[in-house]
Amino acid sequence: MATVNLRAIGPASTGTVWRRYTHFQQWSSWSPQIRAVHTDAACIAPGVRGRVESVLRIGVAFVIEDVDPERRSWSWRVRLGPVRVWLKHDVLPWTTGTRTGVRTGAGTETRLVMRGPLPVLVAYAPLARLALRRLVRD
Repeated sequence: MATVNLRAIGPASTGTVWRRYTHFQQWSSWSPQIRAVHTDAACIAPGVRGRVESVLRIGVAFVIEDVDPERRSWSWRVRLGPVRVWLKHDVLPWTTGTRTGVRTGAGTETRLVMRGPLPVLVAYAPLARLALRRLVRD
C-alpha cells in the first residue's frame, strides 16, 4: 500500500466547494472523469453505497466511510475488481494574506489523501489533480 497526497487552491468559497463534494449530482460538473453517480442517496453520508460511472463507462463501486460537516472532511473507499483505494478529502479556508489589514485574496484549499496500490495511485493522480483544480474554481 502506498499513499499519495494532493492539494489544490482556488477562489471558490469553502461552502461552495463543500456543496460540490456533498451532492452527488454535482460530481460530474467538476470531475471530468466522472460521467454519473448511481446511488439512492442525494448527498454523502456514512454508509452510503453506490457506483461512479467513468466517461469510459467503467463502473467503480464505492462506500462513504466518514463525513464530518463541521471540519468539512470526508472519506470513502472505492473498488474496481480486486483493486481497492481509500480516499480522504478535506476542505479548508485559504487566504493569501493581508495588506494594511485588508484581505488581499481568499478562497479554498482542498486536500486529498489516497491510499492503495502505487501503480493505481500514480495513474489516477493526474485526473485527481485536474478534478481538484476544477473543484476550487469559481
